[in-house]
Amino acid sequence: MENTGRPRIFVALGANLEHPTYGPPRRALEAALEELGRRGVVVRRISPWYRTAPVPASDQPWYVNAVAEVATDLGADALLARLHEVEDAFGRVRSVPNAARLIDLDLLDFNGETAAGGPGRATLPHPRMEARAFVIRPLADLAPDWRHPRTGVTISALLAALPADQVIERL
Repeated sequence: MENTGRPRIFVALGANLEHPTYGPPRRALEAALEELGRRGVVVRRISPWYRTAPVPASDQPWYVNAVAEVATDLGADALLARLHEVEDAFGRVRSVPNAARLIDLDLLDFNGETAAGGPGRATLPHPRMEARAFVIRPLADLAPDWRHPRTGVTISALLAALPADQVIERL
């Protein structure tokens, strides 16, 4: 099922560790957006920034999160590779799932496409996004008419169904 309206590409942004070069998480994520622009990914709009508790709950620092709407001539798999390149350039280490991180860039939705993913391939839409307040709240700010590409569920219904224990505060 496709989303209504014009094709749109959304990328989730998150970090909860001080970056050795860019400092606080929000500044590191802003620098990553600038770097994406230098690499052919144009940031059209960005949601408000949020402070969010770790999911699942842990004693690690809280995150800073947002969602960006981007434009690019790249396909979904190439865009995912570009996001990983920027993460690598910013010192992202992939080791333990749900670990604290300097930067996290996730491809959420690529023009309403669906894809099963695999090594080096994008899974679309991003798996588990619908159960994460740190994704759904900022996405709703950018795209109040958005529908989940696989299920057709509206963003407002996804917001209403979020687990009550996920803490998210607008910065």
